[in-house]
Amino acid sequence: MSTLTLTLLQADLRWEDKEANLKHLGEMIGAISEKTEVIVLPEMFSTGFSMDAERLAEPMDGPTMDWLKATAAEKRTALTGSFIAREGESFYNRLVWMLPNGQYGVYDKRHLFGYAGEDRHYTPGDKRLIASIKGWRLNLLVCYDLRFPVWARNRMDQTGQPEYDVLVYVANWPERRTLAWASLLQARAIENQCYVVGVNRVGRDGKDIGYAGDSMVIGPLGDIFYHRSGVEETHTLTLEKAHLEEARGRYPFLRDADEFNIAL
Repeated sequence: MSTLTLTLLQADLRWEDKEANLKHLGEMIGAISEKTEVIVLPEMFSTGFSMDAERLAEPMDGPTMDWLKATAAEKRTALTGSFIAREGESFYNRLVWMLPNGQYGVYDKRHLFGYAGEDRHYTPGDKRLIASIKGWRLNLLVCYDLRFPVWARNRMDQTGQPEYDVLVYVANWPERRTLAWASLLQARAIENQCYVVGVNRVGRDGKDIGYAGDSMVIGPLGDIFYHRSGVEETHTLTLEKAHLEEARGRYPFLRDADEFNIAL
């Protein structure tokens, strides 16, 4: 419980090609030689950031969910990332937290990227997902959520402890806005006194938008533990609970935080 080992997949996604993406990501995961407990994939890992929801969306018993279940079971690790999901007549940019035993939780992206028309094709979520593994709590969010700090705010629970220890963002964040990506990831870590993990894609999509990756892991004081730009990479690292507790104990800022109520 004192450590948590994660693997970040900074992948070059094939545009709207589910079969190719699942095959490629499966090969990247299969090549992981280190022991790991959580594997983090980018946003819309099976298609890239597409607005063609009606054609690409899948039900929760579709091939992408089958792949997530099979991969988590085979690798014996938790697996998370988002894909295009359908519920009835609605479409969601849905993050899944998949456990090796097939149990899972979901988070539907709250903040839809209106600049690209995401709000015209997808339905926003209204509930956060805080997953638990080995005594660690992870708040799982998606891309544009990064710009909205109130939604990510680390509150104190009924026992007087922070709600979560790790804030995870899976993304398709364009290279042209890399400065905002890096700056906001550090800000979220500092203000929430937590580890922040940001996993972004690389390459170019079908709209000729470039992605530099810049996947990062940041400590509770804003210190950068990992940063990789420009290339595909699978990176595994271990977070230390002692480092987190020492930072929170030395600088107990969260107890002075404002209380926010979000109207949905």
